[in-house]
Amino acid sequence: MATFLGINLFGLFGQLLVGLINGSFYALLSLGLAIIFGLLKIINFAQGAMYMLGAFAAWLALNHLGISYWAALILVPLAVGAVGILLERVLVRPIAHEDHLYSLLLTFGIALMLQGLFTHLFGSSGLPYAIPDELKGGTKLPFMYLPDYRAWIIVASAVVCGGTWWMIEKTRLGAYLRAGTENPQLMQAFGINVPLMVTLTFGFGVGLAGFAGVMAAPVYSVSPEMGSNLLIVVFAIVVIGGMGSIGGAILTGLGMGIVEGLTKYFYPEASTTVIFLVMVIVLLLKPAGLFGKEA
Repeated sequence: MATFLGINLFGLFGQLLVGLINGSFYALLSLGLAIIFGLLKIINFAQGAMYMLGAFAAWLALNHLGISYWAALILVPLAVGAVGILLERVLVRPIAHEDHLYSLLLTFGIALMLQGLFTHLFGSSGLPYAIPDELKGGTKLPFMYLPDYRAWIIVASAVVCGGTWWMIEKTRLGAYLRAGTENPQLMQAFGINVPLMVTLTFGFGVGLAGFAGVMAAPVYSVSPEMGSNLLIVVFAIVVIGGMGSIGGAILTGLGMGIVEGLTKYFYPEASTTVIFLVMVIVLLLKPAGLFGKEA
């Protein structure tokens, strides 16, 4: 057993891998939340339910429609994004100009209804979802065994998060999105359909949760509680990174996953609360978050 200064390297790197995997999901979910709040000023408490919906959609597609994991990875985010578009058009838009608390309560109620519906239909026990054959197995590294599917999660999350950041921060489309939220009247005067842009942005942010749900299905049990168990942690990460900061959501999600993994190795008792402790410290020192801007 390899050790260094009394540290079990196999155990340490194993927990770091777990932290990177959790951080990949944190980054995807917090990125969706940051997009919806940063660009639309809507607090979407249904993001965890959309994550759960994505995992269930992948499970149903495989077991009842014969749709493979790779096809689900494309189709399910589109379907979940369509659900988000419907929610935005029917329920969120009528209260979009009210206080943020209204959208928080509305989306929280939607999350509870979806969780209750899926618990009634499928029960509270987890459902298995097989790892695709192409990603079974793993690679023996000097201090750990790296399963191929875990590596895929980290790479796919990094590509999607990086691509989303580049699209919003570096392209003309991203400039339109930012301008449309800051001065919608001016953008409409230039012929830009701002309401449509808002709807598609909300659907995209929700679709990221659906994408994360598909990737999570082979790793975690597909259950109605999987989203609610993750949502509070993700909201804490968004606050740490800075509400509405796209890059902050990605970097903080990955970073907090690693911090959580290291804590599980060195002091397991604090692993469930370390992220909230970091949030308290950050808010005391920098109320706008690590990457947020003061109002």
